[in-house]
Amino acid sequence: MTKTEGPSARYCFSFIKFAQNFKKIEPMRKILLLLLCVPMLVCAKSKRDDSKYLVGAVPEVNGQVLFQQTFAVEGKNKQQIYDVMKAYLNQLMKGEQQMKGTKMAMEDASTGTLVGRFEEWMIFKKKPFVLDRTRFRYLLTIKCSDGKCHMELTQISYYYEEDLDGYNGRTYKAEEWINDANALNKAQNKLLWGSAKFRRKTVDRVEEIFTGARDAFEQPAKEEHRATKPYGRSL
Repeated sequence: MTKTEGPSARYCFSFIKFAQNFKKIEPMRKILLLLLCVPMLVCAKSKRDDSKYLVGAVPEVNGQVLFQQTFAVEGKNKQQIYDVMKAYLNQLMKGEQQMKGTKMAMEDASTGTLVGRFEEWMIFKKKPFVLDRTRFRYLLTIKCSDGKCHMELTQISYYYEEDLDGYNGRTYKAEEWINDANALNKAQNKLLWGSAKFRRKTVDRVEEIFTGARDAFEQPAKEEHRATKPYGRSL
C-alpha cells in the first residue's frame, strides 16, 4: 500500500471488484448471496453498548437480588417525605402497564414505611403482529425518616410465554436468571442471549423508578416555576 492509499481507498477498490464479479453471477445465485448477507447486516446493526448492564448492574445481598438507594431530602421531616412517597407509589400503581396483582401491601405513617407489590407488563418488542412481553413482579419498600428516604426493590420474578388465557407460562426468579452468575459469560464481558433482554429491561425499569422518586420532591418547585413563568419551559 502506497502512502497515498488508505483503508477507504482499499475498501473502495474491493467493492468495485465485487460489483464487477456480481454482474457475472446467475440471477438465482445472486438472490442466494443476498440472502446470506442479510444476517450479517442484521448482526452489525444490532450491536450495542452493554457496559451499563455488565458486572454489578444487578446487585445481590445474601444471595438475593436487591436494588436499593438512599437519598437526602433537605428541609422535610418524616411525615412530609412519607406523604410525597405515598403519592408517588399510588402514581406508579396507576401506570399503563400495571396489572391486577399490583396493590399497596403496607402503609404505616408512624414508622414511615410503605410497601407496594407490583405486577406489570415488561415489553421487549411491540410491532404489528409481534408482541414479546413478560409479567414483571417485584416488591418495592420505602422507608422515610427526617431528611432521608430509603428504597428497596426485591423479590423480582418474571412470568413469560404464557398463553392467551394467562396460563402455561414459565416463571423465572431474578436470582436464577438475571444475576451476574446466570446472565454473563465466563469472561463477564457479555450478556447471555436468553436472559439479556430481561436484565437490560429490569435495570432500566429500576433506574426509572428510583429517579422518579427523587424527582417527586422537585415537582412542587417545578410547578411553582411554571406558574411564575407561564411561557417558559421548565425541566
